[in-house]
Amino acid sequence: MKRYLLPEAGEFYKANLHCHTNVSDGKFSPEEVKAMYVKEGYSIVAFTDHELLIPHPELRDEHFLPLNSVEMDITERIPVGTNKYDKRTCHLCMIALEEDNVLQPCWHRTKYQWNENLKRYAAEVKFDENEPDYERIYTVRGVNDMIRRYREAGFFVTYNHPIWSLELPEDYLRYEGMNAMEIYNHSSYHVVGCDEYVPHIYDAFSRLNKRIYALATDDNHSDKDACGGYVMIKAPALAYRDVTKALEAGDFYSSNGAEIKSLWFEDGKIHVECGPAVKIAFSSGVRRNRTVHSADGTLTEAAFDVIPEDKFVRITVTDKNGKFAHTNAYFTDDLFSEQ
Repeated sequence: MKRYLLPEAGEFYKANLHCHTNVSDGKFSPEEVKAMYVKEGYSIVAFTDHELLIPHPELRDEHFLPLNSVEMDITERIPVGTNKYDKRTCHLCMIALEEDNVLQPCWHRTKYQWNENLKRYAAEVKFDENEPDYERIYTVRGVNDMIRRYREAGFFVTYNHPIWSLELPEDYLRYEGMNAMEIYNHSSYHVVGCDEYVPHIYDAFSRLNKRIYALATDDNHSDKDACGGYVMIKAPALAYRDVTKALEAGDFYSSNGAEIKSLWFEDGKIHVECGPAVKIAFSSGVRRNRTVHSADGTLTEAAFDVIPEDKFVRITVTDKNGKFAHTNAYFTDDLFSEQ
């Protein structure tokens, strides 16, 4: 039986799921950011300004969808006088699954407004006034509590840039409940200089049976770190709930330039069709990885045997410019359950 891992029907929509504007610490206004991304073929941007969940329905039109989003951090407290650059932090992006969900969980009325923009726009945040101020504590338990609260409040939660954050495997591999993690953060990799292309960390989560998705994002603050990492979301239409349902289902792949056209599982094989490539790699949860190559960069399809012992499998396409496209991980117990 042929099972499409990326839906057969629908359209691909190019999306940046990590974005900053001058509502927090970005250079450009939301309107300017929209114009920049639309010019580069994007249909979706999650406006994840720091601390403040502020929707931008004024940017919505038939070709562009803004997602209601926020980026929150929990940062290690260190003694006064010690190296301020040597402290761990966990950053999480939260994307509302419903368009009318604009109520911000984990709000604090006075803390965490660390620049003038945040102070200026804080009055626009909607929150449950019956709830006490939320105090953040940098521990595994504290991070997991924030993830849980946002998931229960109807948000898609992503874990961001672990290298820049100075987090260690004993930190992030104990986090529970997020929907996805960034395997590529363009700002951190391209501008800051951190080695923020981390599919090996995604594999570590998957080997622990933590079934999350893989994202490539920009984390843009200006035009220097924009339009580099993105996801291609396959959805029936450019409608808010259609898009967020596709996110929840993992109906997308991540890229910084290469293309995946189709992905399916049939008769014990995973099949991929893609744009012209020099390499297609098959990764698994065990020592059974393989690649196929094309010296002239014209490879456009491949198929790989899958066995239940692989635990999970995913595909990486690399084009002649060194650009990648990554699928999510697919777990073999799920793949073979429907065969």
